[in-house]
Amino acid sequence: MAEMPSAPHDIVVTARGDAPPGDPLQAVNIASYRAVQSIDAALVAPVAMGYQGIVPEPVRDGLGNALRNLSEPVNFLNFLLQFKIGKAAETLGRFAVNTTFGVGGLFDVAKTMPFNLPYRRNGFANTLGFYGVEPGPYFYLPLIGSTTLRDLAGNSIDLLVVPTAVGAPFDRTAYAVPTTVVRQLNDRIEGDAQIQRLQQESLDPYVETRTLYLELRKREIDALKVRRSDRNGEAGPQTEITVSQTGPLSDPEGLISVGPLELETPTSDGLPPRP
Repeated sequence: MAEMPSAPHDIVVTARGDAPPGDPLQAVNIASYRAVQSIDAALVAPVAMGYQGIVPEPVRDGLGNALRNLSEPVNFLNFLLQFKIGKAAETLGRFAVNTTFGVGGLFDVAKTMPFNLPYRRNGFANTLGFYGVEPGPYFYLPLIGSTTLRDLAGNSIDLLVVPTAVGAPFDRTAYAVPTTVVRQLNDRIEGDAQIQRLQQESLDPYVETRTLYLELRKREIDALKVRRSDRNGEAGPQTEITVSQTGPLSDPEGLISVGPLELETPTSDGLPPRP
């Protein structure tokens, strides 16, 4: 395959379907992936599209903002653990502004003038990676999607922080179930275009989903370790991964900034943002 010219931050992809060493449970993961896609087509997607059609966008956005606001204490704590004091201060400021002026977080006032405080997602999975914990085996799980042993452990801790620290009502099933449903529906709506593109145009959706997830997480962890003084230097080497794909590389953590993939087949990750 002829090499293609690319910018310094492009991810160069070649076509090869071999499973990486990080996926020892590939057969189980593929079965899980196919089962999830079947359930999605039969149930989740129709419900999500119905939710989108019935509930006005401002209401959906408000609910999403409120749930995201509740994640700010976790973001703040992990920026502190990673010695990102400036980002920790901004995150705490966002939480204070949106909780007060944003009516409990229903409105993202903090991102507007004069505050200009962007949302930056963080979590214990990132902190574990920051301190050198390897990702471990890859899993594709129902309700979660792509993850690794490290990310699964870290995200589980994230979910326990607010209920453990605050208690009621955040530790009640009556709170956890509806908020999880709303979050999953919003994520499914936001990821619909990518999911459709992946299903229709990918030669191997599972391999591409896995590869992009692992590559994105590597880039996010690497970005956490870059000192501010290093960001003004020359770009590092290009990263080569083994799947044919084109499309924007999403960054739900808001930690890295990369250009669009300059690849061959117009497909993309297809997964909704991680919870």
